[in-house]
Amino acid sequence: MSTQTGLLHTRRFLPLFVTQFLGALNDNVLKNALVVLLTFQAANWTSLKPEVLANLAAGIFILPFFLFSATAGQLADKYDKARLAQLVKLLEIGIVLIAGAGFALHSLVLLMSVLFLLGLHSTLFGPVKYAVLPQYLKETELVGGNALIEAGTFIAILLGTLLGGLLAGSADASGTITLAGLVLAVAGYLASRTMPAAPPPAPDLKLNLNPISETWRSIHFARENRTVFLSILGISWFWLYGAMFLAQFPAYTKNVLGGAETAVTLLLATFTLGIGVGSLLCERLSAERVELGLVPFGSIGLTLFGLDLAFASPAGPAGAVPLGAIALLAQPGTWRILGDLALIGAFGGLFIVPLYALVQQRSSASHRARTIAANNIFNAFFMVAGSLAAAALLSSGVSIPALFATAAVCNAAVALYIYGLVPEFLLRFIAWLLIHAVYRLRASGLAHVPHDGPAILVCEQANAIDALMIMAACPRPIRFVIDRQLSHGPLLRFVFGESRAIYYDGAVPLAPTFFCEMEAALAAGDLVGLLNPQALSGVASLLPRIPQLPVTLSPRGGILSRIELAIGAPLPHLAA
Repeated sequence: MSTQTGLLHTRRFLPLFVTQFLGALNDNVLKNALVVLLTFQAANWTSLKPEVLANLAAGIFILPFFLFSATAGQLADKYDKARLAQLVKLLEIGIVLIAGAGFALHSLVLLMSVLFLLGLHSTLFGPVKYAVLPQYLKETELVGGNALIEAGTFIAILLGTLLGGLLAGSADASGTITLAGLVLAVAGYLASRTMPAAPPPAPDLKLNLNPISETWRSIHFARENRTVFLSILGISWFWLYGAMFLAQFPAYTKNVLGGAETAVTLLLATFTLGIGVGSLLCERLSAERVELGLVPFGSIGLTLFGLDLAFASPAGPAGAVPLGAIALLAQPGTWRILGDLALIGAFGGLFIVPLYALVQQRSSASHRARTIAANNIFNAFFMVAGSLAAAALLSSGVSIPALFATAAVCNAAVALYIYGLVPEFLLRFIAWLLIHAVYRLRASGLAHVPHDGPAILVCEQANAIDALMIMAACPRPIRFVIDRQLSHGPLLRFVFGESRAIYYDGAVPLAPTFFCEMEAALAAGDLVGLLNPQALSGVASLLPRIPQLPVTLSPRGGILSRIELAIGAPLPHLAA
């Protein structure tokens, strides 16, 4: 049984998953049903144009993310997250009742208030669901848990969008929408009641209700760890990228593919299911750990298939009559377009799940929820900025396929920028490719490697290629101590250079500066790897209290060879 399948059978995860799924489903049912009603029955509600209402609704929904994310992060750090989830679900029930009153009274003010409250509901629950995962899950389950949450969220968005549209077109739309929303909200509340307790990390935290100062404070927490902050920017970029594609589907289907409303659903379903599949693949491809090597892999796919979608798109509709989903499938080139959309979604899943898990893993437990709140603020800002940029480009005459190509090129530029600032992503990608494309690596004893703090990996009879294998298997970055003569070739020079290897010249005695660099690395809490300890006399006397972990490698041969890697328990000392 996989970790993901097993989690769905546990009380520490299943209630959270069901609560999150039903909440996302209900949000999208109510939001999309309301937007459809206001679009097609605007005359019954207001004199405003439907286009104005649609943009007003989008702005009102996202406003709470800017206003209340910082407060939501504080609440999740101060109070039991399971209890907060229950209170948020009670709020959801109240929101549905207000929506029912708005429908009955044909009150635009009440219905816009519902959209605002739905945004508040999502704002409050976001830090809870992501910050509670490290409390409920083991480290080896973190990627699988995040994958299920992301897959479930996007499937809920798809189902909610479809169901909301269907309910809006029913005979008694107002009553049907209210009843469906109430059933989902009550079911979500009952699920939240079974969530295990999640004690707060900062129960003595004094709440700051000033959204501006607390937002800056949350951003400060996020910036404490550079890798975490850049991961947040990567997550926000993905939401910009994905939201931009989703927003163009109706116009792209109608004006480029010549499709009808059902064809829009086909594109939406393909894209969403692709994200779900990619998310669920993360656990298998990452060997149940936070594998940063998948992030560059995901960004490459987002760029390549975004460009291919632009090139595969026709110049315009083939006929005057809009085509339904089945008829569109018969058109030449449609399957290539659907394949591109599915693969964009799948590589997006590979991109975003490790980043979410990394933010949870490396954020300080005392303010993890506030760090995630900062992530939500950046997500909202990026999506708004992306929408404005897309609108500006389309208004200036840029076609939708050209917009897709522009976004794909920008994605490559953003990826290169982030990987340039944090080489760990690219280094893990190179190591991940080696162990999946060239070697088959099986590792054991990784639990002996401490999560943080100084430690020494002692590798007997290992060479530079072996070091790459160890880097790929180890959950922490390693600074190898290596003879400069062994680091030959552009790939090895790049990898060891970017991983801040500590070099020495095996042909001459060790210089005092070498020992100073070793001491500085260990004092900084780094994990140091020794490839040839026999050649390094005097190293053992540096810091005898540093845990020393013996590493054994066997055997290594040609292409597709199997490497067995075992890391033992800490040694009492390293012989000089």
